[in-house]
Amino acid sequence: MPPTTPKTTVGGHIPTTRPPGQTTAATPTDRPRAAQAARTARAPRARQALRHATPALLSYLAVRTTSLLLLTVWAHHEHQPVWPILATQWDADWYLGIADHGYAHDLGARYDANNLAFFPLYPYLMKTVAVITPGSRASTGLAIAVVSSFIAAWGVFKVGDHLHGRRTGVLLTTLWAALPVGLVQWMGYTESLFTACAAWSLYAVLTGRWLWAGTLAACAGLTRPTGIAVAAAVSLTALLTVVRHRRFEPRTLVAAVVAPLGWCGYVGWVGLRLGRWDGYFAVQRLWHNELDGGRYTLRRMREVLLNNPAPQLFLVTVTLTLLVAAVLFVLSVWDRQPFALLVFTGVLLAIVLMSGGVYFPRARFLLPAFPLLLPLALHLSRASARHRVLMLTAAVTCGAYGSAYMALVWPAAP
Repeated sequence: MPPTTPKTTVGGHIPTTRPPGQTTAATPTDRPRAAQAARTARAPRARQALRHATPALLSYLAVRTTSLLLLTVWAHHEHQPVWPILATQWDADWYLGIADHGYAHDLGARYDANNLAFFPLYPYLMKTVAVITPGSRASTGLAIAVVSSFIAAWGVFKVGDHLHGRRTGVLLTTLWAALPVGLVQWMGYTESLFTACAAWSLYAVLTGRWLWAGTLAACAGLTRPTGIAVAAAVSLTALLTVVRHRRFEPRTLVAAVVAPLGWCGYVGWVGLRLGRWDGYFAVQRLWHNELDGGRYTLRRMREVLLNNPAPQLFLVTVTLTLLVAAVLFVLSVWDRQPFALLVFTGVLLAIVLMSGGVYFPRARFLLPAFPLLLPLALHLSRASARHRVLMLTAAVTCGAYGSAYMALVWPAAP
């Protein structure tokens, strides 16, 4: 008789053999081990992704630090404190008021006075984090903005890297940091938090992570009125994907439904609070914000560029930003950017250009529209090293000067 091979045991159990390719169901003991293995595998991937994005994040830090240093030196020369500029003035003061006292209960009749115009995610996040951290709510709000700006920069890089490679991603992040109103990214404003939600939501769409895309779009809708642009990008792209594939995809459809819930939820809540279906839009009318098809925008552009012999520098910057943004959108369409990016920038640009509201903050309103910078980033990625250095140096210098001028010379809100 052939010799018998003794069976060895593992953990007290006799292992069984099975044909190749045949799997067995996971036992209760195996499931925690599988979950732990998955978590262990994700950690190196996260570290690798962070290392891959490090050049972009370091570039972002360098640009924003340069701008802050210029602001500090200029403010010292003018005997103006930097802290209030960054943390407590203009919109930051409104968000601090909401964190301290909540929202108004009625519409009122005063112009530019109802805080229901400001969306809730940032002030309530500030209020929540301030409970468990030292310092004032103003310092907490500024810290949230700064941290969000790095998360946003990472998301901006991921979109550029995914579409056109690492160099384009780094250049896209650098250009976004060097915008003439880039100082707002490190102020007690919502632009950084909104851009973080928008960038990662769009990246999730590009990579097919639909539940993340819808959730982040809903968060963007709770952050700024223009969150509807992110919701439109996610929902329309999700529906188009379902139509193209011609099959029921639950996660994609869920994303299409969830994406607008943040914006719609807040607008609906304001209507219930004021007892009228158009409550939020009535508040916006008290802030002089109504869509007029762009008539007011064209009139102000004509005044700044043609009729005023000595226009203020900041208004010239705003006007040129709007015109360049429109040209870059045309180039983005020409380059056949992904549908989600075109919807996001198109809706955002339409809202800003067709508004009859205040003119001077509109460059800031376009700050989250980072996909508009992709044509420039692509051009620089293909240019010579000398040309690239000259263009980036000019962009950083102009951005730093424009940000300091906006904060110290321009007498109104950014």
